[in-house]
Amino acid sequence: MLIPGEQPDLTALPPETSPVKRRLAAQYVREARDRLTSSSGTRPAFDYELLRQYAQNRLSASLVMLLLVATIGFLSSLCTGAVTAGAWTASVLVIHAIMVTKCRQFLDQTMNETAARTWRLRFIMLDLFYGLAWMFILIHPVGADESSSTFMLFIMLLVVAVSSMLASSLPMAVFAATFPVTAAVALDFALQGTLRNYILAIMAVTAQGYFAVLAYRLYSTTLATLVARAEKDALIGELEQAKAISDEARQRAEAANISKSRFLAQMSHELRTPLNAILGFSEVMKTEVFGEHAVPAYKEYSADIHNSGVHLLGLINEILDLSRIEAGRYELNEESVSLVGIVEDCHHLLKLRASNRGITMHEVFEADLPRLWADERALRQICLNLLSNAIKFTPQGGEIWLKVGWTASGGQYMSVKDTGPGVPEEEIPIVLASFGQGSNSIKSAEQGAGLGLPIAKSLTDLHGGTFVFKSKLRIGTEVVVTFPPERVVAAMAPMTMQAPPITPPGEPVLAPEERRRLSWRPLFRAGT
Repeated sequence: MLIPGEQPDLTALPPETSPVKRRLAAQYVREARDRLTSSSGTRPAFDYELLRQYAQNRLSASLVMLLLVATIGFLSSLCTGAVTAGAWTASVLVIHAIMVTKCRQFLDQTMNETAARTWRLRFIMLDLFYGLAWMFILIHPVGADESSSTFMLFIMLLVVAVSSMLASSLPMAVFAATFPVTAAVALDFALQGTLRNYILAIMAVTAQGYFAVLAYRLYSTTLATLVARAEKDALIGELEQAKAISDEARQRAEAANISKSRFLAQMSHELRTPLNAILGFSEVMKTEVFGEHAVPAYKEYSADIHNSGVHLLGLINEILDLSRIEAGRYELNEESVSLVGIVEDCHHLLKLRASNRGITMHEVFEADLPRLWADERALRQICLNLLSNAIKFTPQGGEIWLKVGWTASGGQYMSVKDTGPGVPEEEIPIVLASFGQGSNSIKSAEQGAGLGLPIAKSLTDLHGGTFVFKSKLRIGTEVVVTFPPERVVAAMAPMTMQAPPITPPGEPVLAPEERRRLSWRPLFRAGT
């Protein structure tokens, strides 16, 4: 929360908090403008709120003040006479009635800054007259005896305490209502010239200072409360605005997602239909089913067409798989599968490609691994994507290690490690993002679409596993995919549900208690 009059230190905030910087800067400019246009150094809204609290305090204590004035007037009549006390009581009651009337008028109106300044001046003047009225009753005691001095000090403390509490939201009003009373009493004590009266004068001045400090503390607390409430209201407004923006953005995102799903569903059919014809006829031409080509180059061209079609079909399948995963529509076809067997099959599929590039592949599998409850197609796609990336970015003469084994928590893991150029640490989030490619991928001759790792990571997340990507420049890259112990088939608890007993045809169906009772009877009886 920003304290009024304090300039926020925007340089101390981190760079990612630019919205916070803008909000604090706007708040500081707004408060500076309000202080320049305000007569009390605070915001106009705070000025009106302080005046409103002052008026409410006066109205709530109006009956108590009537009783106080009547009591003091009655006690004063015993010392100064009925006429003097009555005149004082009437004058104080008139001032009190005017003050109550003005407070009600203020609460019935909507104030702007000019009216607030006028009303502040009115309240201060009314408090000044109120303090002067109390001063006149205190500077005319009956005598200078100890009882009169004690009475004067008691009345002064009572008036100062009540005025400080009621007018605490207007410090100048507190000063106007209490200073005349304290000054008159202290001066009266000092003029009597005795040590005792000097002490009483000092006590009166000290009490005035104490109540002044107390009134200022109440004023500061009230102002801090108003600032906190204004800050809370501003934050609530910002949250509501941010929520409205977020809802609107979510609706746009949902509409865009629906449009994307419709587009992909339509394009899937529109692209795969001609691709099937391209792949089929190009394969017929490549294999020369109906005879040899008159021009040998046509065979190479048809092979290039077939390979390009296969590549395009794989790319389309990857995009569709990623879109289904992101939309939450990818369904796992789970069954009991062998992780070691899947990795071995993928190794055999890509072994020839690795050999052609001069890359050596090593297998490190733990023996007797139990089966996993997972989607075989998803596991195969994860392994093929990781192996394809490793082969693509590992230079000639490099090595690749395939590892499958137990995790420390009882699950199973699959690891693919290569001796490629590696990925800089700052580029790892880019590589794992959809369509993201690192600098080494851009420089490589075999550039892909940047979907292999994101699809593998998403499929791992669907299985409840973890996907760890570790890489160092000029050392290599290792990707570790772990599956939780809950997916290990051997760790699954056996079913404890008992099958219901089979009742032969023609026999009555018995209750469980009766069935248990009859099961203890012997099957045969003696003499039968």
